[in-house]
Order: sequence, then C-alpha cells, then structure tokens
Amino acid sequence: MLKTVTNGSLTVSADTAGAELHSVSYKGTEYLWQCGDAWKRYAPVLFPFICSPAGKKYRACGKEYTMPANHGFARDSQFVSEAAGEGELRFSLSSSEETKKVYPYDFRLEVSYLLTAENTVTVKNTVYNTGSETMYFYLGGHPAFNCPLAEGLGFEDYFVEYSQPETVIQVWNGTRTIIENERRLPMTRKLFDNDVIMKDAPSSDSVSLKSDKDSRGVTLTWKDSCKCISVWSPTGDDRAAFVCLEPWTSVPVYADDEQPDIENKPHAIKLEAGNSFVFEYDITVF
Repeated sequence: MLKTVTNGSLTVSADTAGAELHSVSYKGTEYLWQCGDAWKRYAPVLFPFICSPAGKKYRACGKEYTMPANHGFARDSQFVSEAAGEGELRFSLSSSEETKKVYPYDFRLEVSYLLTAENTVTVKNTVYNTGSETMYFYLGGHPAFNCPLAEGLGFEDYFVEYSQPETVIQVWNGTRTIIENERRLPMTRKLFDNDVIMKDAPSSDSVSLKSDKDSRGVTLTWKDSCKCISVWSPTGDDRAAFVCLEPWTSVPVYADDEQPDIENKPHAIKLEAGNSFVFEYDITVF
C-alpha cells in the first residue's frame, strides 16, 4: 500500500511492499526513477546483505543458509506501516518463521522517511536486535534517480560529483582506475561495462548527480555509518534513464567470501542483543 507525505514543495511516497520509495517530487519535477523496463525497482532497501555471497550460501550459528535473492529479503518483504503523516513515513519488518528459513536472527527493521527541509528527505534505517544472541548483517540503500532530469538532455550530459577528491579503482575482470584524485565522474554507458563503481572508505560525505546544462540535480549526504558509496546504471541500455547513488555500510558481502561464517566476515555489522544500529542518509533535490 502506497503512503504519501508532503510539505507543500516536496512530496514523498513509499510502499509497504519493501518499504521502498516510489516518488521524490519537488516543485513539479519527479527525481526518482519510475520503475521502467530497464530496471524494475525504484529504491530498494538492502538487508541483511548487500549483493550476494558466493553461490548465495553462507553460514551462521554453525548452520549453512541460502539467501535466494540478491541484496537480501527486505526489498521483497511486506512491511507494516507505523506512521504516515506529520512529515514522516515509517515502516517496520520483524523476524518471522519465513525469515528464519534464510536468516537465523531475531530482529526488527524500521525504515523511516522524514521531511527535514523544504527539499530534503532523511532516510533512516534502524535495526533492533530483539533476540538473545549477537546478530550480523549488512545494510544499504539503492535509490535510482532520473537521468536526465530535464527535457532535451541525455544521459551523457550528466556527471556524478563527490564532495572531496577521490581515487576510485575498480577491481572486476581486471583492475582499472576510474578517476584519480578527482571529484567529477562523467556519466557514459561504457562506464558501467564492468558493473558497479564502488568507493570504499570515501573522503567525501556526499555525492551529487548534476549537469552543466541544467540547474536541477540531487545530492545524497551520508552519516558516519556509511563506509562505501556506489554508483550504478545498466551498461549499454539507453532505456535506463537513471543513475543509482547507493550508500552502503561497507563493501558487499561477496568481498568477504573468504570467510563463509557471517560471524567472521570482516565487514558485517555486529549488533549485540538488545541493542540497535542506525544507518541514515539525506536526499536533497534542487
């Protein structure tokens, strides 16, 4: 069920299906990709994995599990609507017999969208460990933003800009340097021939999608719990008129495949019983 909140200038909609954003509209411009044929998502929540472990298998609590879906199960789960109004949408997902077939821990995941400024929505993901043992997980966002945002412009009229100079090296089918001590990453279809562009431990605290030919764009700003920022769009598909700006708690789970046990995966978040973990970022449109 779709829920909507507005402050008069900014209107945000999200669905109980996956607690997924469906719209970020500001002064008549829709900034979020509208789930077209090139990609059947809007902005999925990634939990309890980012990407997939080798063969979709991992071990936890001494037992082997299979996580059948990429990026975990939250994006395909039905959440409960906890709040819809007063500048906030909030959804929750709790562990169940079904989740325990693929993930053994007791948890509660809350996803909130808060209108914190005229043109800013704060995305807040909170994981509660409701069990009696330590739990482990990865967590991230995957919002896709329209590119182009202006009529008459094309995909390659845009660039991604980090707030600080970054060196981005992609290790996939060989090693290549994407940018070296630069802030600007020009958008091309070929850029994504080897899949996602990841920056681990960025110096930046924000990244923007912009064009020199139009004033409209979007900035994604993250908090300390974000340790990896990724940029992605399908390669070679001109129907894919979007760029994903993805804040993640860390590099994906497959980077930790040398350790099959989730308890030993170096980038998994470790959360003690009774504690909570907050992962938060801002989407500012202009």
